[in-house]
Amino acid sequence: MKIVLFGATGNIGNVILDEALNRGHQVVAVVRDPARLATKHAALTVVQGDVAQPTSYAGALPGAEAAIASLNDHADPANVPRQATLLLDALSAGGVRRFVWVGGAGSLETAPGVRVIDDPGFPEAWKTPANAQIDALEVFRASKAPIDWTYISPAAEIAPGERKGSFRVGGEQLLTDAQGHSRISIADFAIGVLDRVEKGDAVKNRVTLAY
Repeated sequence: MKIVLFGATGNIGNVILDEALNRGHQVVAVVRDPARLATKHAALTVVQGDVAQPTSYAGALPGAEAAIASLNDHADPANVPRQATLLLDALSAGGVRRFVWVGGAGSLETAPGVRVIDDPGFPEAWKTPANAQIDALEVFRASKAPIDWTYISPAAEIAPGERKGSFRVGGEQLLTDAQGHSRISIADFAIGVLDRVEKGDAVKNRVTLAY
């Protein structure tokens, strides 16, 4: 499968890149600075491009069967929902129908009508990027683009760790273990992302991955 990956130089995106290559996919990594991408592989093509400038990567889209985006904007998180809008339009124009977006956990419910971000202990510093991802989810839900999108929320805690190969797939509710913790390693999250791409499930839905 030819997959276009946006955000391959990020902590999560780079692991998604490795997972895709290890599964035998052809990957086109669209990155702003190719020098930051150390991965070398016969099935990897690196394209210098910026999500904000669709013409910079339009040539990479034809023939792709899927796209994955693992994006953030530390300087201006409010750009994230705009990135979602731009990619939905660009992928539609480029003939890419399958799109998996790495989202946030802030919008997951901990109780009916109560979200993770609503918890009084939710760190203030995380609220702006969390709200940006909440807005991105609404962009997907309101989109009329002919795209089979899936928005994937990680567990509340996602960090480097063991690749166990087993985890749970949920929907709108935060998944926690018997001790009340919600977590997943980046390696296992990457497995879940590629599983959604390959299986083509959870179309036009949000799912979450956690142990």
